[in-house]
Amino acid sequence: MIRVLLVCGSGASSGFMAANIRKAAEKRGIEVSVEARSDSEIDDYIDSIDCLMIGPHLKYIEAELREKAKPFNVRVAVMDPKYYATLDGEKALEHIMRLINEKK
Repeated sequence: MIRVLLVCGSGASSGFMAANIRKAAEKRGIEVSVEARSDSEIDDYIDSIDCLMIGPHLKYIEAELREKAKPFNVRVAVMDPKYYATLDGEKALEHIMRLINEKK
């Protein structure tokens, strides 16, 4: 089971993205848990996820979040504005799978 946290400013747009990622994963037979939350809730989840996906508009806190995630071995990435803007769950899932499968 891959555990993913998506964050944006309020958690609203990432909620739609999370639903679309879950649909895409179900089609592919990939077990994934995707939660969408506000960036203010990251500390509540960081120790129980595999991957942290950040809304493109939060790129400015990427370095800070990478440091926060490092002790927990959590992969961190900024979502591509192209798939984020269209809420393309397939492309987001591909991005997550690349992160999970890359060597540290």
